[in-house]
Amino acid sequence: MLAFHRAVWYNHGMKAVVSVIGKDRTGIIAAVATALAERKINIEDISQTIMQKNFVMIMLVDTSQSTVPFDKIGAELQAAADNLGVTVHVQNEALFDAMHRI
Repeated sequence: MLAFHRAVWYNHGMKAVVSVIGKDRTGIIAAVATALAERKINIEDISQTIMQKNFVMIMLVDTSQSTVPFDKIGAELQAAADNLGVTVHVQNEALFDAMHRI
């Protein structure tokens, strides 16, 4: 139980941008959404499209209740999606915003 409390404190109020890119196939959204839900990470916004047979998805997620420390989320999501042939990136929303400011 102590690990859970540490994870929640560590991620308190933190939002992240999750991107998923790869060859389109059935089950990508389901697999990523399931992996997020299992870690108590809430999807707040989602955009998905197919670009020349490539699947592209970007999500804004709330990690404040996550059972996993922020620095481990990306690796765990990638492991959950490896069998689908997609690449998953997780970035702190504040960092993402700062990098894309004009």
